[in-house]
Order: sequence, then structure tokens, then C-alpha cells
Amino acid sequence: MDRRQFLGTSSGIALFIGTGGILSSLVSCQDTSAIKGDLPKHDITAWVRLSTDGIITIYNPAAEMGQGSMTALPLIFAEEMDADWDKVRVEFSPQVPEIYGSSGWGANRKGMLTAGSRSVKGYYKDLRIAGAQARAILMQSVAKKWEVPLTELETVPSMVIHEKSKRKIAYGEILSFLEAPETMPAINAEDLKDPKDFRLIGQDIPRYDIPAKTDGSAQFAIDIRLPNMLYGVFERGSLHGAQPTLNNEATILGLAGVIKVVKIDYAIGIIAETIEQALAAKQQLDITWSEAQASGLNSQELYKSYAKVASSNKTGKLITQKGNFKNAFQKAAKTYQADFKNDYIYHAQMEPLNSVVQVAEDGQSAEVWVGSQQGFIPKMGVPRALGIDPENVKVNLQYLGGGLGRRSLVDYVEECAWLAKEVAPNPVKLMWTREDDLRYGAFRPISLQRLQACTDAEGNITGLAHYVIGDGDNLVASGIRNEFYNIPNQHAEIRVVPQGIRLKHWRAVGHGPNKFAIECLIDEIASDHGKDPVALRKSLMENSPRALATLEKAAEIAKWEEPLAEGRAKGVAFLERSGTLSTGICEISLDRSTGKIKVHHFWSASDAGVVIQPDNVKAQMEGGIIMGMSSVLKEQITIKDGHVQQSNFHDYSILRMEDVPETIETAIIPSAEAPQGVGESGTPLVACAIANAFYSLTGKKLRHLPFTPERVLAALNA
Repeated sequence: MDRRQFLGTSSGIALFIGTGGILSSLVSCQDTSAIKGDLPKHDITAWVRLSTDGIITIYNPAAEMGQGSMTALPLIFAEEMDADWDKVRVEFSPQVPEIYGSSGWGANRKGMLTAGSRSVKGYYKDLRIAGAQARAILMQSVAKKWEVPLTELETVPSMVIHEKSKRKIAYGEILSFLEAPETMPAINAEDLKDPKDFRLIGQDIPRYDIPAKTDGSAQFAIDIRLPNMLYGVFERGSLHGAQPTLNNEATILGLAGVIKVVKIDYAIGIIAETIEQALAAKQQLDITWSEAQASGLNSQELYKSYAKVASSNKTGKLITQKGNFKNAFQKAAKTYQADFKNDYIYHAQMEPLNSVVQVAEDGQSAEVWVGSQQGFIPKMGVPRALGIDPENVKVNLQYLGGGLGRRSLVDYVEECAWLAKEVAPNPVKLMWTREDDLRYGAFRPISLQRLQACTDAEGNITGLAHYVIGDGDNLVASGIRNEFYNIPNQHAEIRVVPQGIRLKHWRAVGHGPNKFAIECLIDEIASDHGKDPVALRKSLMENSPRALATLEKAAEIAKWEEPLAEGRAKGVAFLERSGTLSTGICEISLDRSTGKIKVHHFWSASDAGVVIQPDNVKAQMEGGIIMGMSSVLKEQITIKDGHVQQSNFHDYSILRMEDVPETIETAIIPSAEAPQGVGESGTPLVACAIANAFYSLTGKKLRHLPFTPERVLAALNA
């Protein structure tokens, strides 16, 4: 029986179609293991599995952490393939960055990192082309079989039709005679669908992952149970970078269920038969900790030293240079200077960090089960941790219960690999408790923003300088540019002051603190010149029509010019994040006796280019706004004498249901531009909008995040 006959007689056989060709091996519908070995060898990028029963399995290369990639990315492919969405199934792709990596990280940096709101914008073009190629292969085989010109064939969902002869054939039936081309069909721009013909993109297609997450069948890494699995925990302390000396190893090894104690540079690990035994043993550890770079650090005192750095002649890393700010400042009719501050904050992702690793008895291969945002480190650092080739590590990506940047670090996966190596071939599940992650987390950096601005006699902003002082280099730099405001003279730089605290990207990275400072200063300038904040921004956006459209739409739906009830005020803010342009407006009230700010309504308008799933974009904006409110009104990490003071949600407050706005309304500006990222666009709108509303209501300035009741009362009494 030849290959084509075998395809035609077995409904359990699938064909892999990819952007580089067709996988030469025949594999069972239930067996995707051939991908791991065959794809790299044949240099094929496989995106879809088509079986004779018409089921189309599309591979999702991105992490699914609640943002909707499990639907949005396959939907793009399915649109161009003309697949019947009801017959589509979605699976995570293999961890092969050379094949499944996004081009959205730059031509020379192809990676599988789900971060920076780059999934849709990074994969959009590639997936459209891949889907169109899959459709073309099917049509070419039908044209040859029916002996008709290819130009006479068309497709409707999961079916090829020949109108002249009134013939039609389902995609699954084509497998009986499908032929693999020597090279993949060339797809030009004109071969792709006109956006006006989209039937999936732009529609509110129900998300693929929601049913399983609703009925409990969705599998997260924390759900994994394997035969002979052991459990691991680490004690890392609360002084970042300190090294431990264990004083009672013999005692710990004598505790019930404890199998091994593992020492690493910054922690002491315990492997036990159950998680309860591991955690109980952890409580008995007697550890002496060394000093570290962060020893003696008091976070709330840093601002004084940061202010001195801002006033010094120290040269920082240049971010923006436009015109001549110094000259404009000297000749200005009026000048302004203000310092803005933000404390450390924690990711507070829902699912605690965890992973499962099983190392082969000979130590030369491993298998991983993990929820991760992935990244540029091969196989999440496991090859590096074990000293083996990446090809010998199999990763089973799971759903993850929140990432927000924290799960783009691979520390928790490498730690698990170190433990698993000690007890191979037993699999080990590593668990970080909430206390572990809060005390030894990787925070959004603390920083001080010094802004200087100048205006002419009419109140037009002629110059803006922005100096960011803090740790984390590029973590404090994003959002510092003002490309959509017509300010002729601009200067921006960051001055890095290392503190020895673990830092990481936090949703929207530096946009939260930076846009907070910029947008608040704009409102102060508007007030000083008797201008309406929206009107001033309109004048600044005269050369940026897309940005202006978001401002005008937000002002329209928020009814900006209508009078408000006594004790209420509105605030506005604009930003660009990951290519998406957004304006936010909030309405607040204030309890002057307690210092509690209440956000009653929040409106936003965004231009994100072509929108794949409108309802999901709204959900992203809503979630981002609520998370932004939590960070702005509640969240704060403080460090005293080098040690993190918070340990769980009893002393690290997050937003409660009672604090959620009565309404959140999101408008999407229609656009034919390429899709942009929306996952981080809502979060940084919040601080500046609330602060500006507070300024409008009270005439007082909030310049230190978060706006705790104590800080609000202090501002009122200033």
C-alpha cells in the first residue's frame, strides 16, 4: 500500500501542513511526537493537522494565561485557510522557537515569548500566510484531481467548490488524493483576504479555552499528578541575594517524609513525599543568612537619594532627544518642575508558581510540565540547569493562571530541574507558596521621575524633559517617549541606581509610572493657564489624527463637558502602549475623612488596528483597568533593612469587589491598520486619570504611587 492509499483508507491518520512544506512522515491523529523529531530535521514549520474526519487542529505557539491567545492566533490562521471554526481544535505547539517563534521580536531575535502584548501583532502576518498556504495546497490537489484550472476553484468554510460543474468536496476528503508540493505556494499580499471579506476576524467568536476553564477540565501545571511524584519547596529568605548556611540538616533529614535536602546559592531546598511534609520541614529550617547588596536598604528613604541623583550632573542613558530643551527652557514664558514617585509592586498572579520536572535516570534527558510565558532561554532554562542539549528536553506547556510578566522568568522551572536531578527518575513538583513569591518576588522597580516643562505666553507646551532615576535599566524606560504630542523640544533619560532587589517586567512595564508623571504634569499646566485638559491635549495631538480620535471618542462617551454632581470630578489620560493608542477618563469621589478614593466610572477608547476579537479586546481593557486601579490605590511593597516587609494578602492589599467601578465602558476605533497589542494598554491609564480627577476635585496633587488613604490625607492637608 502506497502512502496516498494509506491516507485514504485510515480515518485515524493526519497530515501536517506547514509554511515550509508538508511533513513527510505519516502519524496517528493522537500522536504528535513526530513533530519533535521530524520538523527540525526537515526544516518544516507545521501549524495545522488535518484529518479525514474534517477535524482541523491548529497549533497555538503562545502561552494562554487568560488573554485569549488560544483563540486569537488560531483564528487568524483559520480565517485564511477558510476553515470551519466549529471543526477547529487547538493545541499548544511544540517548543521549537526556530519554527514557531514570532517575528515580532525583531528579524534576528525569533522567540516564543508571550509578553509585551506582542502575540497577535507578532504572529498576524505569519499566520495569515501559513493559513493561505494550507488553503492553496488543498485547492491545488483538487484542481489536479478534477482537471480544472485552479482559478476556477473557490472555498467556503472547510470545503472546496467548483461552481461551473457544481462540485464540492470537504477538506477532510481531499486527504485521499492530496499531494505534497515540492515547495510551498508563494503567497503575495493580493492572495490574502481583503479585510472586508473576513468572516472570523472582527467577530465575537467565543473563546476556545473558556468551556474547559468553566467546567474544571482545563489543566494547569498545578493540576499535574504523575506516578511516584515527589514534592519540593525552597526557603529563599526575604533579603534578596543573601546566601544561606543550614545549621540543622541532620534534623531536617530525620523528619517524616523528607527525602533530601538540596543547597543552592540563594536557598535551601527540601524534597519530600508529600507537599504537607515538605512545607512542615521548611518551617523547621535553621538558616543563617549572609549579607547582600540590599542589606540595610530602606525603600521609602531611597527617594531622597534619588532626588540628589536627579539634581546632579550625572549623565544617564539617553532615551529621547528632540530639538533643544535647554534653550527652550531658558527662553520660556513659564517653567515647571515636579517629582513623581512610585513604590515597588508585586505581580500577584492568581496561580502560585509551580512546575513539574522528570529527569531520566542517566541524567541525559528530561520532561517538563509547566505554565510559562516562555522566552528566549531554550526550554525554559532546563537544559542549562541540567547541562544537557535542548533537543533532549520535552516541554508540555499548560494553561497558566496569570503571568503579568512574572512567568517570563524561568527561575521556578530551573529550581525544579535542580531538585528533580537529585532524585531521578522520580518526577518532582516544585511549589512556591504565596509567601515565597511575595518575599522573593521580582518586582516592578521603585523610581523617581523628575519632569521639567516650559510654555510660551499662550500656554503652549514648548519643551519637556523627563529624568527617571531607579533600578532596572529598560524596566523604567518604557513609556517615556511622547511621539503623539506635538512638543517641539524634548529630552528624556534614565539614570540607573542598582539596589540588589529582584526586578521584572510588570504589566505595561515603565508605562505606569512614566505616563502617570507626564499626564499629571500636563493637567497641572492646563490648570495653570486656565485651559481644559482635553482641549490642551487636542492641541498637542494636531499632527496625530489617530491619537486624537481616541481622545475625542473617550470624551464623547464620558460626556466630558456635561456638569457633574457635587463631590464628583473627572480626569483624563492618553498613552500609547505596544502600538495601541488609548485615552481613558474616570469619574471619582472622595471620602475626605478617611482619604479613600472611589472610582465610579471608567471610559476608554482605543485604536488597536485590526481587532481579531472585539469582545476580548474589551475584556482586556476592563481587566487592565481593574488591575491598574488595584496597583494605584492599594498595592505596595516596602523594604526595611533590606528585607521585604509583606508576606501575603493580609499585608499586601489588592482591589476588592466593593472597589470596582459601577461601569467600565470601552470603545474600539475602527481601523484597517495592522493589529497592535492591547493586553497592557488599560493598566497605565489609571494612575494619571485618577490623579487628574483628584486634582480637579480638590486642587491638590497626588504624586506618589500608590494613593493610599494616608497619602491622600497628607495631600489634602498639604
